[in-house]
Amino acid sequence: MRLKIAIQKSGRLSEASLKLLEKCGLKFARSKDKLFWFGRDLPVDLLLVRDEDIPRLLLEGVCQLGIVGENVAEEKVIEALKGKPAHRLGPRLESLQHLGFGQCKLMLAAPQDGPVATVADLEGRRIATSYPGLTRRYLEKNGIEAEVVLLNGSVEIAPGLGTADAIVDLVSTGTTLRANHLVALETVMDSQAALYRTPSRLSAEQDALLDKLIQRIEGVQQAMETKYVMLHAPRERVQAIAAILPGAEVPTVLSLDGQPDRVAVHAVCREAVFWEHLEELKSAGASAVLVLPVEKMLA
Repeated sequence: MRLKIAIQKSGRLSEASLKLLEKCGLKFARSKDKLFWFGRDLPVDLLLVRDEDIPRLLLEGVCQLGIVGENVAEEKVIEALKGKPAHRLGPRLESLQHLGFGQCKLMLAAPQDGPVATVADLEGRRIATSYPGLTRRYLEKNGIEAEVVLLNGSVEIAPGLGTADAIVDLVSTGTTLRANHLVALETVMDSQAALYRTPSRLSAEQDALLDKLIQRIEGVQQAMETKYVMLHAPRERVQAIAAILPGAEVPTVLSLDGQPDRVAVHAVCREAVFWEHLEELKSAGASAVLVLPVEKMLA
């Protein structure tokens, strides 16, 4: 049995998703239409689709895994469940792993010096958004009754056109808000890319493949955050130097040929290594300090 993974075919998550899968050792034979890629080394295939289609494909069991932004997944699940009674809501998508890229915020924003300065000011107002489900859920949570205006693009210009009093939109840097004289008021949802699985039952072979893939993803993420540090130091300073190394396990200490009082220290650091750490190491007696990236890692 094979696994199918759906990813965004183009957009801000596409390249990062492909790089992640490649770092996990997945190789694909690309089809002519570039929408279906056949897995070579592992029975894992790739579907390249619009990001808004990924949650539906997962819910319908067309694919077993999907990489999509949490904001899109939540919105499409809310849409799929709309109008259904509680006893017929059915299974939900399961988020298996945050992937550490595609970070953004779904935010409430309004014009500077306008009538909306707080959440309470939304009462009876119009709010433009591409995420009506998440917006209505946010309003209900805050006990606000307002009109939600659906826009599929250029949401930030709605207040300037007079079609809305505020907006709920994705914000990464805030540049677009400032360009349209809008002020961010409150975060509706924090989001990043995540690995989701279908609620449909998987076979034993698919479950085994899924476990292997998650283990590799975790290894890739650990490697990205991990550095390998090598240095020389006086033997009597090893303990003090080991205490400086960020997130390091017990370091490996090797004797240096012809230098009985000096050793080589090798350590895997699971936290970021900054210039300040290198300066502290030098002050503690270290020399020839090297900081190297880690390509692959299994805990």
